[in-house]
Amino acid sequence: MAGRINDDDVKAVRDAVPIDAVVSEYLQLRSAGGGNLKGLCPFHDEKSPSFQVSPGKGLFHCFGCQEGGDTIAFVMKIDHLSFSETVERLAAKTGITLRYEEGGYNPTSQRGERTRLVEAHRLAARFYQDQLSGDEAAIGRTFLAERGFDQAAAEHFGVGYSPAGWDHLTRFLRGQGFSDKELTLSGLSQDGRRGPIDRFRGRLMWPIRDISGDVVGFGARKLREDDNGPKYLNTPETAIYKKSQVLYGVDLAKKDIAKSSRAVVVEGYTDVMACHLAGVTTAIATCGTAFGGDHIKILRRLLMDNGSARVIFTFDGDAAGQKAALRAFEDDQKFAAETYIAIAPDGMDPCDLRLAKGDAAVQDLAEPRTPLFEFAIRQIVSRYDLETPAGRAAALDEAAPIVARIKNHASQHEVAVQLAGILGILDTQFVVKRVAQVARWARDRGGRGPGTGPGSGPAPGPGRRAPQPYEGEQRRGPSGPALTLRSPAHRTERELLKLALQRPELVSPAFDAYGEDEFTAAPYAAVRRAVEDAGGAESGLQSAPEYLARVREAAPDDVVRAMVTELAVEVFRGKTIDEVYAGQQLVQVRLRAVDRRIQDVTGTLTRLGSQGDPVRYETVQQELWVLQQYGQALRARGADAL
Repeated sequence: MAGRINDDDVKAVRDAVPIDAVVSEYLQLRSAGGGNLKGLCPFHDEKSPSFQVSPGKGLFHCFGCQEGGDTIAFVMKIDHLSFSETVERLAAKTGITLRYEEGGYNPTSQRGERTRLVEAHRLAARFYQDQLSGDEAAIGRTFLAERGFDQAAAEHFGVGYSPAGWDHLTRFLRGQGFSDKELTLSGLSQDGRRGPIDRFRGRLMWPIRDISGDVVGFGARKLREDDNGPKYLNTPETAIYKKSQVLYGVDLAKKDIAKSSRAVVVEGYTDVMACHLAGVTTAIATCGTAFGGDHIKILRRLLMDNGSARVIFTFDGDAAGQKAALRAFEDDQKFAAETYIAIAPDGMDPCDLRLAKGDAAVQDLAEPRTPLFEFAIRQIVSRYDLETPAGRAAALDEAAPIVARIKNHASQHEVAVQLAGILGILDTQFVVKRVAQVARWARDRGGRGPGTGPGSGPAPGPGRRAPQPYEGEQRRGPSGPALTLRSPAHRTERELLKLALQRPELVSPAFDAYGEDEFTAAPYAAVRRAVEDAGGAESGLQSAPEYLARVREAAPDDVVRAMVTELAVEVFRGKTIDEVYAGQQLVQVRLRAVDRRIQDVTGTLTRLGSQGDPVRYETVQQELWVLQQYGQALRARGADAL
């Protein structure tokens, strides 16, 4: 078993990789104020961004699902890696050589499974690319050239060639130290009569990368007539490749998708290549499966569901393409973006269109024109004879539930009016009322439309503000304790802890003299103890990320650790955060603690008066006098009395 990674190396990796740069590989981030960034949480479905990143502190936190932590925690969670796998992966990206406490440098064979599989795919991609220039691969180069792709295009997309022999790649990867078991698990090899053989042989190869840019699988295109396999053969499901969770080209398109709030969904690898080379750099494709819910989640995080977002689907004009469009419409309401469909003239796909009519035609195809809902409705209606009253009624019966699924009432009304026109029904209000009636029936039955379910609140719409963290009497997170923030004491204690974590220079050294009992909420007392165990707030004056990492490590459990992260990224309630504001929080927390102690001592004094113990009575009376004087000083002089 591999040894423990040296703590200094872990810190070096954490410091070398900016958290906002890592998170931006998976979702679009925008300013949240106070130096923080926000986006749609990648760990749960949401309509309004509650996921925040604090680059200065190296932390992230979601106020919706309570996930939080540093860069390492984010990569561990989103890519399902172990701690050591994550550190190794980040270290490889930054060129940091890791040391291990037990046994020196970590042997390659001891790395985590996912890291090993990704490394095998990286080497396989390089191997296939090298083969494309050989004599045997001439048929592959011809295939590319006939579709308008030169050597530069092949290199840009990493296209390669798998030799026709039985085990060329298998022998190459064995020479790189990979075991037969690893090669089989990776999906690059499969069991043969005398051991593992190559899965892909004599085919043109497209590397499939995840959103972070790691090669996780391959798409292989048949080139020869004597190949009895399918036209396209993809990597089987593995620990790193799930076809429903990857989009071909997303690693190249993600920045432009986020920047332009537009994505173009095409059907194949060559279509993605054609679009990108034609200037449509937001094109992506599914990998041998229908466009579905997991793909939508990837795009939504990049588009961030703003009002101007557009998703354009390009499908072939044949029956299969129309079926794919209707299937895409089934998930349409999971987007906040507007969705459109584009079908090229003569049913050509983007690759054929570029060959026939040039780059400008591909760019024109990707312009949003026909809304997907309109296309879907027309496809449904086309099955009926609209020349007869019975045909129009039957078409309305099938189309009305489709329109009723549109959640935005204004959009629903507008589409219902369009439906009346498509059906040729002159009484527009009849159709509008029919759609509204179907929508009410669906709500009464608990059918809230795709993407929602029992217990899901309505999505924030125009005029409705999404609830903010800790708004209202109390808020319960799945992993955090309930806190009553209508209590002035809890609000002030929370603000003081945020200052101690985010701006320790404003509350040090006074904060470090505060006891746990001065925090009335148990979670806050636990955070106070974690700060103390990490060396106190004064120790955070040098390096904020290192200080916060120590506090998180000092937390007794995941609940308190999540609370530390949350407080470290949450914005302050005040408008001006300075020494005056910090002093006010220090004074209020201390003053409430003094007032609580005065009440306790007064009660003790009352009990002692009836027992007749003069010595004890005088001692307690003296304590009460001191507390009262201190309270008066705090009220009169503020922070100067601390």
